[in-house]
Amino acid sequence: MIDALATAAPRAFGPRCPLGLPIGLPAVATWSLDGLLDLRADASREAALDEVADRLTLPRHELHCGAALHGLARLVVRAHAERVDAAARAAKVPVAPLDAHLPAHGDEAPGEAAGELWLLGLAARNPAYAALRPLFAPPDDVVACAAALEAAMRPREGRGVPADDLVARLRAPASAHPGSLRDQLAFALDDWGDWVPEGVAAQALRVVDAADEATRFRGGGPGPAQAPVIVDEGEHERFTPDREWMSEVVMMAKLTHVWLDQLSKRHGREIRRLDQIPDEALDRLARWGFTGLWLIGLWARSPASREIKRRMGNPEALSSAYALYDDVVAEDLGGDAALDDLRRRAEERGIRLCADMVPNHVGVDARWVVAHPEYFVWLDHPPFPGYTFDGPDLCADERVGVYLEDGYWNHSDAAVVFKRVDHHTGEVRYLYHGNDGTQMPWNDTAQIDFLNPAAREAVADRITAIARRFPMIRFDAAMTLARRHIRRLWHPPPGEGGAIPSRSRYAADPEAFDRAMPREFWREVVDRINAEAPDTLLLAEAFWMMEGYFVRTLGMHRVYNSAFMNMLKSEDNAGYRKALGEVLALSPDVLQRFANFMNNPDEETAIAQFGDADKYFGVATLMVTLPGLPLFGHGQVGGFTEKYGMEYRRAYQDEAEKDWLVERHEREIFPLMRRRRLFAGAEHFELYDFVTPEGAVDQNVFAYTNRRGDERALVLYNNAYATTSGRVRRSTETARGRTTLCEALGLEPEALYRFRDHRDGAWYLRYADALASDGLYAALPGYRCHVFLDFAAVALDPTWARLADALDGEGAADLDARYAALAAEEEP
Repeated sequence: MIDALATAAPRAFGPRCPLGLPIGLPAVATWSLDGLLDLRADASREAALDEVADRLTLPRHELHCGAALHGLARLVVRAHAERVDAAARAAKVPVAPLDAHLPAHGDEAPGEAAGELWLLGLAARNPAYAALRPLFAPPDDVVACAAALEAAMRPREGRGVPADDLVARLRAPASAHPGSLRDQLAFALDDWGDWVPEGVAAQALRVVDAADEATRFRGGGPGPAQAPVIVDEGEHERFTPDREWMSEVVMMAKLTHVWLDQLSKRHGREIRRLDQIPDEALDRLARWGFTGLWLIGLWARSPASREIKRRMGNPEALSSAYALYDDVVAEDLGGDAALDDLRRRAEERGIRLCADMVPNHVGVDARWVVAHPEYFVWLDHPPFPGYTFDGPDLCADERVGVYLEDGYWNHSDAAVVFKRVDHHTGEVRYLYHGNDGTQMPWNDTAQIDFLNPAAREAVADRITAIARRFPMIRFDAAMTLARRHIRRLWHPPPGEGGAIPSRSRYAADPEAFDRAMPREFWREVVDRINAEAPDTLLLAEAFWMMEGYFVRTLGMHRVYNSAFMNMLKSEDNAGYRKALGEVLALSPDVLQRFANFMNNPDEETAIAQFGDADKYFGVATLMVTLPGLPLFGHGQVGGFTEKYGMEYRRAYQDEAEKDWLVERHEREIFPLMRRRRLFAGAEHFELYDFVTPEGAVDQNVFAYTNRRGDERALVLYNNAYATTSGRVRRSTETARGRTTLCEALGLEPEALYRFRDHRDGAWYLRYADALASDGLYAALPGYRCHVFLDFAAVALDPTWARLADALDGEGAADLDARYAALAAEEEP
């Protein structure tokens, strides 16, 4: 390919390379910049560039970065051509050494031949060009001439040369980043901007993007835990009001097929369909206090996904629960009739069902892939010339063929597209796999194009249909469909790409993007559901610091709060307390819209992360007593340790529930869940500093109060191994200001109150005035938790006063018995 191009247009190639390639660095620079925006413009040149990279054993992005840097330097030199020519003549720099490298250089514009010589010398001295030197490798006489020209170009006092030091500017990228062509290119774009046309700069920015695409680490999940933030998007606050039942939801997640298999073993009979789930299992969930049941894997799955997973090593795998064929209940689960039966029985017990909705993608052989290929992000050519698609046809529909890229099968590449062939028309499209930019492509899925209004409308129709059938919907990877992330992932402007390989070439300009998607998709969906199915709770899986935006601006009822799990697990207690305080200071309503969890289907189990002792139960207590929606993972209550894959038909570890762990939940956690209405809201929620006797704030202690009607609660938890002690008295600053413990609990001044510690059952007596002035003192061993409940005023008679004095802050197992004993002593 290279030889053919060199023969067809020898004059275009500039300096010849000495090591077997008939082209040199200037030609490669021209090809790289010219061909970057659109491979179809000159596919032969693109293939030749790949051949150059292969011969140099160099990553393709390195070749592009080096070529683009050289191309930009050429523009700078040509912008100063007369100055370069004058310097060459003044220094009597000979051009003869260029004969072997610049054929017919006499046809060049003034200064151009000398400028090319100088550029070769600059590249020769740039350490980052080491791998590209076979493309130019000028002999010593050329290097010497380039050095002489460079010396003549340096500004000297009294010479009348321009004040700017062109030599220093051209050498600055290598000085700043001697080991990285990518970083040198980014530096040059910033420093040489006045000399680089806007269109060329945009192309060069895409070279930087391509380098970022090629070197980006993938496979790390959604990224490191970040505290939830509230971002001002320039829109009015638009919360969606809760229906009354929504605030009291406590949800259990179940991977449906795995759960059915476990139920079969527990009950000693085959349970394969939803209508076969025993009443006893639903009774148990209701008795524990669960009011929501999230069934993962309800929908008809992609047969191709199953075939892929079996070919890749799991012979009994199902398809992924998130690679769907269609939004219909899977036949092996009993279809719609079985679902209706389960829904009826669950609702009789006060349990509402929650369904997944996967808006971002479908399976590679889904109904839409067959019928509506235009709904997807696609190309009419492979994004990389080396892609081949010679594997098996994964689509059972005779109208269409679906082929994964061969690199997936042989483990050499996690390809970003698959090939779709229309057997009737012969049309070939290359559809992108679903991708969130944080990991490898989901190779059993096809990415929906949300710049296509027909596709957006079709997804919205699917969501509305599910809302009419389920009172709760959990949206998978919802953050990927925010406008900023649709653009970042699939249509990045120059300089902002890198998330998904090859997409930096296919940007939509800002005006075109805004015309194609003028509003947030999720805001349109929420408004539609509020109008057509208003009794539906919408739960968004959202990360990337978008939690506040999803509930405050886009109107979701609940949003994932992964910071709860990650920051409490790592005991970043100060960070999480700060996050809670910031939310309270700016918009307390956001707090009651968090979904807090200790694990989710993408994470290790709760037991693996928190253990099964006091720390686990302390964090679980926070989960069920903080405002928001508590979400329990599959197997969490029973202490299961296996992390289930989304394709699992059954659990592979034969685990039995730990009875003692279930019993401790029944003592410490479930009674609090059954009083969820007390904890769910943020209207009266207050967060406190726990102040030690030395006057310091112990950041490891979470202290807060809440109340609803006549019910009150005070929670203290020490999320650290070390023992501590201190007082809670005044709340932290919020949008409502600060308050005392007495005021927050709504206690009457001068009254004497009794209250109970939920953990050990002990009862306490405190005067409201003392709580207002001194607060409440507590000693907290490591991971110790207290939940004080059942506050009630007692009659201000001498016996209660004597009892309060006698207890002196200590607790009693039975206050009434102690009172009766004291009263008996007082009788004459």
